[in-house]
Amino acid sequence: MKKTLVLGASLNPGRYSNLAINRLVSYGHTVEAVGLKKGIVAGVEISTEKEQFKDIDTVTLYLNPKRQEEYYGYIVSLKPKRVIFNPGTENPEFYDILKKNNIEIEIACTLVLLGTNQY
Repeated sequence: MKKTLVLGASLNPGRYSNLAINRLVSYGHTVEAVGLKKGIVAGVEISTEKEQFKDIDTVTLYLNPKRQEEYYGYIVSLKPKRVIFNPGTENPEFYDILKKNNIEIEIACTLVLLGTNQY
């Protein structure tokens, strides 16, 4: 199982980040979450701080490219194996930063990856 950070987590059940937290938990993955509002989704506490989580395998992004900028250094500091750019989060500038730090990028939908056993 891959420890995953959902960045851009939302308490709104209609948001894809919320669906991703629920789906990741249901598939048995350990999930951390950072968002704008504190709360709990599927037993996962959403933090509003850039916490230094340990052993993050995957960061799955639910922030538009402009909002990602303030998280570049934070994500690199977590040393994940990969970052998933969900639809609407594509960011060539950030791809370059990640590649220079030997972090794999994946332009995909977390929900689709889980549903097709490609996560």
